[in-house]
Amino acid sequence: MRRTSASLVAGALVAALAWASSPSSPAVALDPAAGVADLTQDINQILSDSRLTIARAGVVVKSAKTGEELYSTDAGKLLTPASNTKLFTSAAAVETLGLDYRFPTTVLATGRKAGSILAGDLVLRGTGDPTMLAEDYDALAAQVAAAGIKVVAGRLVADDTWFDSQRLGNDWSWDDETAYYAAPISALTASPDRDYDAGSVIVSVAADGDKVKVSTTPETDYLKIVNRATVGADTDVLIERQHGTRTVVVTGTVADPYQEWVAVDDPTAYVSSLFRKALAGHGVKVVGASATGAAPDGARELARHESMTLGELLVPFMKLSNNIHAEILTKAMGRKVAGQGTWSAGLKVSTDFAKANGVQVINMRDGSGLSRRDGFSPGSIVQLLTAVRGKPWFPTWYESLPVAGKSERFVGGTLRSRMGGTPAAGNVHAKTGSLTGVTALSGYVTSADGEPLVFSIMLNQYLSGSPKDIEDKIAVRLAQFSRAAPADAPAQLRSAVPQQAGDLECSWLKPVQC
Repeated sequence: MRRTSASLVAGALVAALAWASSPSSPAVALDPAAGVADLTQDINQILSDSRLTIARAGVVVKSAKTGEELYSTDAGKLLTPASNTKLFTSAAAVETLGLDYRFPTTVLATGRKAGSILAGDLVLRGTGDPTMLAEDYDALAAQVAAAGIKVVAGRLVADDTWFDSQRLGNDWSWDDETAYYAAPISALTASPDRDYDAGSVIVSVAADGDKVKVSTTPETDYLKIVNRATVGADTDVLIERQHGTRTVVVTGTVADPYQEWVAVDDPTAYVSSLFRKALAGHGVKVVGASATGAAPDGARELARHESMTLGELLVPFMKLSNNIHAEILTKAMGRKVAGQGTWSAGLKVSTDFAKANGVQVINMRDGSGLSRRDGFSPGSIVQLLTAVRGKPWFPTWYESLPVAGKSERFVGGTLRSRMGGTPAAGNVHAKTGSLTGVTALSGYVTSADGEPLVFSIMLNQYLSGSPKDIEDKIAVRLAQFSRAAPADAPAQLRSAVPQQAGDLECSWLKPVQC
């Protein structure tokens, strides 16, 4: 997948450009107001669901062609957006950093080289690349060895100063601290897979005779594994890193193989351990201890790795709703604009971008939407979605959004199992959002008349039963919308919509990956 992101994006540019410049709707409506009235009636009916009786619901639908508001309820109310926040972060990042932006990771040397001995420190410097794998650090180590160095007399220094030292986002819940979707943020990090879940390790368990075998991806001794699991008739296992430690405790019973993504406590220290091991594997011995600090002026470059472009990264970021990508991009924006790799500097870039594009109601506390203090109005989301259609980077950004009913993970993303077999399938390009008691769906759909529509659906404070099917019914109805529909022609709504498991993003349900 690592190199397929670009082809997925490039292959869809023609369709996206066509959407961005959609032709005029056919002039077939004898009474355009009748179709709008019919739409209003049907959406009101959908929102009358009993699960929303005590909840808050905000919905806005606009014509992207005319700017006409086709439906609105509580358009200006401040609601919790969850991962709809990533619409703002991703758009601001593309505008600020550019589609061609790459994260470099370099190895620098201090002191002089005498034969095969480096009389100084070896410095590993990162800028936040969330796509770095163990094999990439191994490739950097190979470059060091190829430079003729066999012994480093000094230390192995990890330079993560491109970002600040604040690891966890504003208002993040303490009980998410070990979850991979809330992993600590560092300018030096590593991913265990090509979903690029930076800052985490995959811990796997399997029955091995009468014992439970535990392994990690990548192989690492950074984590201390305490295995208390036993072989049983069923798999009912808990894999959990203890708060504030490197200790992962495995309990329960194992029958079938199972794996869990676990956030590390300190990405910088974890990367140092990976790189030191890689160096040793290539015959490079580091005599000194591992340390952290900034590379001194004059340090010379020995090795370099550059990430995929931001245009390519948008695919795993947005399709799978990757929180860590959002936070890394937020700090990267702050570093570029204000010279500070901090949340505060980066969030200012995002909010300034939103305001410059007409967005009125917005409160950003992080880049991903994991904070429950993030606040947007559905009207503001529609304002952003409308404004960015005129950006030169819009086709690439548009194609990074999940597509309803498309089963391939890096096309359908978090909408891959939703709205299949309906007029919305392959039509709705939208960002999902999920927290407990919060769901949102905002994006684009083409009506039955070929009219481009922009919409935002935000549902908050419901108590039981995920109402994602309500979002789906509205999105399907928008795909069916016709200005020519007579007022007395009832809309054909689906009677049942498959629901997501629980209230979490599809991609957050690892290893289910629904």
